[in-house]
Amino acid sequence: MSTDGVLLAIDLGTEGARVGAFTVDGEPLGSVHRGYRTTYPRPGWAEQDPEEWWSAVVDATRTLLAEPRSAAAGPVVALACATTASTVAVLDADGRPLRPAILWMDSRAWAQSAATTALLDEHPVLAWSGGSDAAEWLLPKAVWVAEHEPDVFARAGRVVEAIDYLTFRLTGRWVGSQMNAVCKYNYDPLARRFPVELYAALGVEGLVDLLPDEIVEVGGPAGPLTAQAADALGIAAGAAVAVGGIDAHVSLLSCGGASAGLVSVVSGTSSAIVAELELGPGTQPALTPEVWGPYPHALRTDRWLVEGGQVSSGSVLTWAAESIMGVTRAELPALVRGAAAVEPGAHGLRALDTFMGNRTPHRDPRLRGAVVGLTLGTTREELYRASVEAVACGTRAVVDSFVRAGVMCDRLVLSGGIEHNPLWQQVTVDVLGREAEIVSGDNLTLRACAVIAATGAGLVANLDDGASRFAPRTRTLTPDAGRHAVYRETYDDYVSLLHTLAPVMHDSVDRLGRA
Repeated sequence: MSTDGVLLAIDLGTEGARVGAFTVDGEPLGSVHRGYRTTYPRPGWAEQDPEEWWSAVVDATRTLLAEPRSAAAGPVVALACATTASTVAVLDADGRPLRPAILWMDSRAWAQSAATTALLDEHPVLAWSGGSDAAEWLLPKAVWVAEHEPDVFARAGRVVEAIDYLTFRLTGRWVGSQMNAVCKYNYDPLARRFPVELYAALGVEGLVDLLPDEIVEVGGPAGPLTAQAADALGIAAGAAVAVGGIDAHVSLLSCGGASAGLVSVVSGTSSAIVAELELGPGTQPALTPEVWGPYPHALRTDRWLVEGGQVSSGSVLTWAAESIMGVTRAELPALVRGAAAVEPGAHGLRALDTFMGNRTPHRDPRLRGAVVGLTLGTTREELYRASVEAVACGTRAVVDSFVRAGVMCDRLVLSGGIEHNPLWQQVTVDVLGREAEIVSGDNLTLRACAVIAATGAGLVANLDDGASRFAPRTRTLTPDAGRHAVYRETYDDYVSLLHTLAPVMHDSVDRLGRA
């Protein structure tokens, strides 16, 4: 496979859009990041402006393609996008926002999520999501808008995820990703239909008319790039736009090696932990409320996808360092080095990472963060280390739930913002007591989008072929046996503290909700 041209990869993240360029052989040519705002109108709420997403994508793309390496590689022949999941945009019929998009981490729809738990018997499609929909997902958020902003819902022409919005801006077509549809709004890929009966049971029977018109598998065609989008991006019209998916989930395509036993741990603002199961004909996966999934045909159509994660991980560390301690980004390495010198059993602190709730295994949007054991002698290095340990304990809780669900966890690949924090890396493997690989100098989401774009353009035979060709560089992290022994006690305390404080947190969230 060798020809001139550029594969354009777009990653719409929490803090901004990152656009990357690759040759058709998978060589990275560079990337550009452009940020946008998140607002927090009330505790547990988080919102963004979809128009700012598009402006960031346009600016990043134009800047990147003007750089010498990208410009010399030839025209853009194909592009694909990945975005945060469960970031829900409410738009008019022309695709213009009627209200700010409700960000994935927003937990306002916890009551609507709870309502789905009573519907499993009548709507077995919920079994694929562990028996209920999470507060993050599109359906509970759509129900929330219908109940609390009925005038907005009545005027809506579309209620879609960020990936659907971006695909529309590129192609002019409402084409949905099968990954997002299956994982986040209960689409049945086996019957190829939306669960309209479930939507009706929740009072939003008209939602099906507001979702994308067509659901297409990851790597399938979304359509050619429109002249209007091409003009905005500064590239030629007609490039193939392939259907992408969820930023963390598509990372499974860019870890390299065999997929059996692979677990991708994408740790940034939040952490998403994903794996795929290969099941024989007629074999059904184990179903448990501790994981999201297994979802049929969400990524590769011969496999089932299992998902878990933490709503807040790197964002907890940002809160501790920047918001509480006032540490600048330039000063952060010194804080990390100081925290690394603190012995894990000596500081006496225990913390919880559930600042915006818990995805899995507890599936509880009303949990909140906590730190106990503070004294007047507590140092900022100790507080930061305790925060890192809490995030690592949250990761272990997810990995342990995967093991209980029968998922092989033979090869863990870490990527995302964790690459820039050596303390976070080492504490994670020390708490897990497992070796892990970490991706070096690469963005797995952008690399996966290049795989998807190559597939959509017919440059590779299929997603598996592209994944084998576009492997990244990794290095191995090894746990310290002595610290793992200490962290077994830390983890037990983490679990105990979470269960002890949960009733207090629930009462607090309920009172705020009634205010």
